[in-house]
Amino acid sequence: MNTAHPTRPPPKAKAGEVLLSVQALAVAYGGIRAIKKVELEVKRGEIVAMIGANGAGKTTTLKTIMRLCPIAEGKVVYDGRDLADVVTEDVVDAGLSLVPEGRAIFPNLTVRENLELGAWNHRNANAIAETEADVVALFPRLGERMKQEGGTLSGGEQQMLAIGRAMMARPSMLLLDEPSLGIAPRLVADIFEAIARIADTGTTILLVEQNTRLALKYSQRAYVLRTGEIAMSGPSAELAQNDEIKAAYLGG
Repeated sequence: MNTAHPTRPPPKAKAGEVLLSVQALAVAYGGIRAIKKVELEVKRGEIVAMIGANGAGKTTTLKTIMRLCPIAEGKVVYDGRDLADVVTEDVVDAGLSLVPEGRAIFPNLTVRENLELGAWNHRNANAIAETEADVVALFPRLGERMKQEGGTLSGGEQQMLAIGRAMMARPSMLLLDEPSLGIAPRLVADIFEAIARIADTGTTILLVEQNTRLALKYSQRAYVLRTGEIAMSGPSAELAQNDEIKAAYLGG
């Protein structure tokens, strides 16, 4: 996939440099802290996973990075820019895209219309057409269903559409929230292979995933969240061999 960004300067961070930094992040809902002093970083070109039980704060962390949740304490810094006072639309324009849990496609719009909505922040028709072609190359099933309404797709196809829609914004960094959730096993492998191909083009990825085996297989590093805090972190291959991780998330 072509990840050039003709309508936006490339991020300042070079390969191996920190692109996203979450610093002592705290988020509260109704006075209850859902996130407590979370610290994590993602270097340009990496796939980094966040794993943990339901309710650990993974989705909240992603939403806060996208400025969909207020920051109680701490910072979110992307490409050297503090996002504290940045609205979500500008976060997207800066190069971050979120594929939310549950996909959130528009069921009454066609596949093509859903994809076009993902390119709302671009005005270059040639670039939009080129990116759409890249998405179809990544997910050929979408190319076969361009005139079909999104709500008639299978769960796996809807997930492909959600990822494709996010890629239409031509992001430098992609946030993925539970991409395997509710998807037939035969399509999960296809989706993760596509995620790997997206990363191979240089797109940085922060992945939240309930399937810990897949998360650790496809990422270089990982963070374990437990009740709103980072309980453990390290290279994914090492965490996959950790006895505590095996017992808690890998079935022993």
